[in-house]
Amino acid sequence: MNDAQARRVQAWIDGYVRAWNSNDPTDIRALFTQDAAYSPEPYSRPWRGQDEIVRQWLDRKDEPGQAQFNLHPLAVTSEVAVIQGEVAYPREGHTYSNLWVIRLDAEGRCTEFTEWWMRHPQPDETSDLLNRP
Repeated sequence: MNDAQARRVQAWIDGYVRAWNSNDPTDIRALFTQDAAYSPEPYSRPWRGQDEIVRQWLDRKDEPGQAQFNLHPLAVTSEVAVIQGEVAYPREGHTYSNLWVIRLDAEGRCTEFTEWWMRHPQPDETSDLLNRP
């Protein structure tokens, strides 16, 4: 990964966090191309286009500051970036591991976004998993 690619991907991640915390449709639209595809899960029907992405995003929105993000590029090429991280919801007591695969155009806007996420087990769930036969 070269420095320019890394900066472009980091700028997109920073914009994503800003949009997540603002819930401002302008911030969300700025992240994606007009015909972008956003898959909140790998095998789900993607949200297509800025209008649907904004609508679906806001239907699932968190309140500003509700989530704490720790995201970093894992791999970046000229065509695709893989982002790894955790998103914590301290008030709810939930943390999620995330893996994002994103494709950016020459202007740094996302054309395709796919997210894999897993909720971390709660302490009582972890002991249940360890005690299974």
